[in-house]
Amino acid sequence: MAELLSDYRRAGLAHAPVTDVARDGMLSGPNTALYTDLIAARPDIAWQASGGVSSLDDVRALKMAGLAGAIIGRALFEGRFRLEEALAC
Repeated sequence: MAELLSDYRRAGLAHAPVTDVARDGMLSGPNTALYTDLIAARPDIAWQASGGVSSLDDVRALKMAGLAGAIIGRALFEGRFRLEEALAC
């Protein structure tokens, strides 16, 4: 992972969405450990989490972990919460 992140640094990457494909669409909670590792390795990148978000608590946890944003699909589609509620987190 360090080599790949180094390549991105040279390319000037500033924002990056990251999807944990094992959790995408599963509503099983986000992989905060993955995102925390990425933030620690490259705090200069605005990381956006994708995959697993099922509740407002998940959104709050991602914010507390330092993510710049989250891609929320199925949870919104299924009406688990409203977009306004997520944005308020």
